[in-house]
Amino acid sequence: MTQDDADDDLRLVEAIRRGDTSGWSQLITRYQDRLYSVCYRMVHHRELAADLTQDAFVKIIQGLDSFDGRAKLSTWMIRVTMNVCLSRLRSEKLRRHASLDAPAGGKADSRSKPAQPRNHEQSRELSPDDRVDTEEEQSRVLEALRRIDPDQRAVIILCDCHGKSYEQIAEVLGVAVGTVKSRLFRARAALREAVENLGDAPKVKDE
Repeated sequence: MTQDDADDDLRLVEAIRRGDTSGWSQLITRYQDRLYSVCYRMVHHRELAADLTQDAFVKIIQGLDSFDGRAKLSTWMIRVTMNVCLSRLRSEKLRRHASLDAPAGGKADSRSKPAQPRNHEQSRELSPDDRVDTEEEQSRVLEALRRIDPDQRAVIILCDCHGKSYEQIAEVLGVAVGTVKSRLFRARAALREAVENLGDAPKVKDE
């Protein structure tokens, strides 16, 4: 995003705060694909990603007054969206654990396994540094990404898929830059292990 885009975002925010509701439609049009991409890469399920994107926009609309302009609007919106995704994934994790701990005869989680994306470009973008050669290998990397911890998944997506700097990731996740670096190192190690556990698969970038 250029500085002109960032300045334009701020003008839209100011217009909305003055009561110009048309600014919302412009912001939604500008960011809906980007925020959906964040959600989709976090959950790998199209319908759920669409729901989470809608939830994120609701929180953005409700919380716009809390935006203080110290970070770029795009960074703030991605932060809200990522928090929505992480909250859902943590909730799902707790529910799965509760289901596993339930006594025999209890109801298990009936939700089906999230569908894997069929779009070749989306799969390729999920691992730009691996440059895998076949769709089958791409699917394995995607499946491995789905299996690692959501917080680890988040830092890999922000860095390797969205090209965010350590500083930008720190802003999105609300942690120190040093924490981002160590978390990214552990996340890539976890992703590599997950890929290896799936069988022969492409190497994962190591830094």
